[in-house]
Amino acid sequence: QVQLVESGGGLVQPGGSLRLSCTASGNIARINAMGWYRQAPGKERELVATITSNGMTNYAESVKGRFTISRDNGKNTVYLQMNSLKPEDTAVYYCNADVRFYIGSFRNGVYWGQGTQVTVSS
Repeated sequence: QVQLVESGGGLVQPGGSLRLSCTASGNIARINAMGWYRQAPGKERELVATITSNGMTNYAESVKGRFTISRDNGKNTVYLQMNSLKPEDTAVYYCNADVRFYIGSFRNGVYWGQGTQVTVSS
């Protein structure tokens, strides 16, 4: 099956920056949209940003102007550059991908990474 692995999380001070990466692996034929979601303690998972295979992006209003999503199709990797981080950005960040893959036949599925913790605190 398809696996997504995130990296790049950590502890950062308010106003600082982090760059998250997520790489998909498996018998992948095509990745359509990829995205980042986050979930803070006691809250539901929410959309942060998405990007299509052609590079069209969409952002939550709360991160617009501060975060930038990008992808490298050749590496099956999506990135999230996070600048001007705020304490309210603290959450587990999850990578998401809509994948067309091959296991005996071509199939489609939505996959999630294991999450990477981002903590913004002084």
